[in-house]
Amino acid sequence: VNDAIGFRMTPEQPLVYDHNCFGTADAIFYDERKKFLRIHDLKTGVSPVSFDQLLIYAALFCMEYKVDPTDIKCELRIYQNNDYEVLNPAGELIENYMDIIIERSKWVDEITAQEL
Repeated sequence: VNDAIGFRMTPEQPLVYDHNCFGTADAIFYDERKKFLRIHDLKTGVSPVSFDQLLIYAALFCMEYKVDPTDIKCELRIYQNNDYEVLNPAGELIENYMDIIIERSKWVDEITAQEL
């Protein structure tokens, strides 16, 4: 929490692509001038964690705010057990997540339409 305050991050920020794909980042900050996106997530369990959720949040942010992920730097942090892990993903990785979100959202819409 202190890191998020120190970095002047926005807590509990909703991120939305569409009605099928959305989430709430624990803490997020984007510096337009420096083109730098920072996302933090707190995990309270002891199980090993993955950066997939934060990569999805980065993709959602880029899609919602129309930011090209290949034009920005990104730092993702997972806090767990009084420590943290950092990932600085390439923009192309975030683009892959964006493509998956778009593809799967269309798929969900198609299935939903067939059920009606």
